[in-house]
Amino acid sequence: MSTPQLVVHRDKELMAEAAAARLITKIVDAQAARGSASVVLTGGRNGNGLLAALGSAPARDAVDWSRLDLWWGDERFLPEGDPERNVTQAREALLDRVPLDPARVHAMPASDGPYGDDADAAAAAYARELAAAAGPGDHGGVPTFDVLMLGVGPDTHVASLFPELPAVRETERTVVGVHGAPKPPPVRVSLTLPAIRAAKEVWLLAAGADKAKAAAIALSGAGEVQAPAAGAYGRSRTLWLLDAAAASELPRSLYPPASA
Repeated sequence: MSTPQLVVHRDKELMAEAAAARLITKIVDAQAARGSASVVLTGGRNGNGLLAALGSAPARDAVDWSRLDLWWGDERFLPEGDPERNVTQAREALLDRVPLDPARVHAMPASDGPYGDDADAAAAAYARELAAAAGPGDHGGVPTFDVLMLGVGPDTHVASLFPELPAVRETERTVVGVHGAPKPPPVRVSLTLPAIRAAKEVWLLAAGADKAKAAAIALSGAGEVQAPAAGAYGRSRTLWLLDAAAASELPRSLYPPASA
């Protein structure tokens, strides 16, 4: 478990641009070291804002997009191409504009895919895909992601792990179907906390005053069942990327700058 580090930016636009630059550096470093990189994307306004900023970043072309594996932390269990699906939004924000290898873009199954409307079967299939990509040095049946990004909800949820729901209590499976989510759509597919914690680095993104209370709760020692964001951490680094509004309820003692 890594101790959370905080970086607070003036506004959400600057946060997105800085996070995009940080991500480019991580991908390039991983590709230089191993030949490839593995990143888990998140949806929502902050995740999509980061992808849009990455698409217009001057250093974008430093990435070898053909040697990048993309995964998702969660997905809304809707038909392929639905505008509310995270992968649909990611394609619009960035993915359709860079030369990715389609075989390395690991979208979660859609509700009109081979598993029909069975979210649990879709989750099990994604778990198998993750396990197949894991190497002998990886942990927990998933690849060791270089960076796993998560948006933080106003209720402290991350991925589709909502407070008190069964999915946040899962300790064995890496991917689960989520039923009865408190925000639409009610059916989703999500990585679990054990899968999230297999990542080298976990980045939690929060911008806006509506995220301030959630950030304060998650960073003040709350339990992960009540505040799932508190249970999201990386093996070597846990980084909270916030704008000033989202950080407005944090005590100043939590503000030390993160190391480079």
